[in-house]
Amino acid sequence: MQRSAPTPNRCAKLTDQVDVPTETPIRIAAVLFMVNGLGFGLFTVPVARYLLEHRELPRMFGFPLFGGGFYETFGIERFVVLLVAFLLVSILEVVAGGLLWNGERSGGILALALLPVSAVFWLGFALPLPPLSALLRTALIVLNWSALRP
Repeated sequence: MQRSAPTPNRCAKLTDQVDVPTETPIRIAAVLFMVNGLGFGLFTVPVARYLLEHRELPRMFGFPLFGGGFYETFGIERFVVLLVAFLLVSILEVVAGGLLWNGERSGGILALALLPVSAVFWLGFALPLPPLSALLRTALIVLNWSALRP
């Protein structure tokens, strides 16, 4: 039995059903923002609480959480205030991720505005992974700026 080629109308219907997102790089950046914001933000409150109760930073795999940076020299109370401030920045990163996921240019603007603020916290808390993530997500946003809606 010989198969016939699909009719043009049938092909048109198939391609209409396939929605290949052109904003995939922006969505990847959005996910990176949300993972970073949630991943670090969710730990700030338990770390602050532990620090206030035990007067030392909790450890994971032998390393102090949020420790090792120059913020440790500021004293416990100031360190807790910095953790709360970092929580607020982390919440804003999640917001930026949500806006980016929806293709909003305001998400890109917020993301880029948060970069220097976040960098201060990464250095102060000696966080090695966020700068790598920031490099990738910033490149994805800048290179795909035209995919964002005004």
